[in-house]
Amino acid sequence: MGAGHTFSRLLVHAVFGTKDRRARIKAAFRERLYRYMVGIAKNEFGRVIEIGGTGDHVHVLVSLRTDVSVATAVRKLKSLSSGWVHATFPDEGAFGWQPGYGAFTVSESNAESVGRYIRNQEKHHERQTFSEEYAALLRKHGIDPETGKKTD
Repeated sequence: MGAGHTFSRLLVHAVFGTKDRRARIKAAFRERLYRYMVGIAKNEFGRVIEIGGTGDHVHVLVSLRTDVSVATAVRKLKSLSSGWVHATFPDEGAFGWQPGYGAFTVSESNAESVGRYIRNQEKHHERQTFSEEYAALLRKHGIDPETGKKTD
């Protein structure tokens, strides 16, 4: 290995909801949307390890290149996928993503459990709403859901 090489494995679990948290990710196009988002990641900033969600939100576990920020990656995922939905499904004019997102670093040792969590979103949300889940994720990562401030 040469001294000038850069090596990294930057894993991020990002989660974001649809506009007004309404169930706008319809089952009829959900898998196609996810595949398109996988392509966005590959072309723009890294690689999707896992993607999943329900009608009102998406979770994505990504491995980021070192030259791309989390904000840039999420912005590209949201803007390019929203544009694709509008172009591909003209009847889905109300589709859009809410402003903001949650993003959390993931260690390699936790990547499989986070991936499993993302794969099981449908089952998980039989018991908990997205709002409840999102607040719990924020608390788990030391963020007050009401203020957005660090709690520890």
